[in-house]
Amino acid sequence: MAELKYERFRQKANEIIHGTKTKAGRLFDLILLGLILLSVLLVMMETVSEFDLKYHYYLVLLEWIITVLFTIEYIFRIISINRPWKYVTSFYGIIDLLAILPMYLSIFFLGTSIMTVVRSLRLLRLFKILNHPKFTSQSAQLNQAITASKGKIIVFIYFVLISTIIIGSIMYVVEGKESGFTSIPASIYWTIVTLTTVGYGDISPQTPLGQFIASFVMILGYGIIAVPTGIVTAEIAKRTHGKMLINKQPCTGCGTEDYPENANFCPNCGHSFDTK
Repeated sequence: MAELKYERFRQKANEIIHGTKTKAGRLFDLILLGLILLSVLLVMMETVSEFDLKYHYYLVLLEWIITVLFTIEYIFRIISINRPWKYVTSFYGIIDLLAILPMYLSIFFLGTSIMTVVRSLRLLRLFKILNHPKFTSQSAQLNQAITASKGKIIVFIYFVLISTIIIGSIMYVVEGKESGFTSIPASIYWTIVTLTTVGYGDISPQTPLGQFIASFVMILGYGIIAVPTGIVTAEIAKRTHGKMLINKQPCTGCGTEDYPENANFCPNCGHSFDTK
């Protein structure tokens, strides 16, 4: 009897915690997201000395209450599924564990409670709540484009790294220690800062030749920003071309609306569109 009650409890917990399509599941996820936002806000406010001095006790109390709630939720997530180890070692499982560890570690190590800000990573669950077909399709398309561009982007980054080493070395020779270019690593730092158009201004060339090279690096920086964007955009366009989805006439075989406009057969069930 007790075993049957426990099994029913597991099923109910699974429905609420993992069932994003159920009313109770969506409510649970929305409450969870609210607690995560509140927790991150509390951690940020704790770093404001005036606010922390006045409300420190309440901040710590609320953080502990949220940590206990997250701990209970973490335990329920483990016991509500048939393969708990798979969840524990998954991306979300690791994030959920990291969300509760800092507060417990703060008992033994002062200052680690600030690391509870990693709870903001749990906001990624928002993607599971917004499980709309169009949203999922666009996310998948972007992911495929980035994956397809990976090789080109790696080659591009390698080229940028080599360029920064060469330009940094040249600037070290041209400007020297008198202008702040005290070493090749320091010159490479300046090159990266200039190339990414950040420009802190803590190191700047003084000689005409150095300023000419700096101008070239600044202009080059705009091109470097545009290249990876263009690579990914081209991949997205390649995948979008000829694959416009139609949603007005779903497949009569399975009801799917997610198929290319020029398709003769449904990619989901194989139904012929000629006989629709």
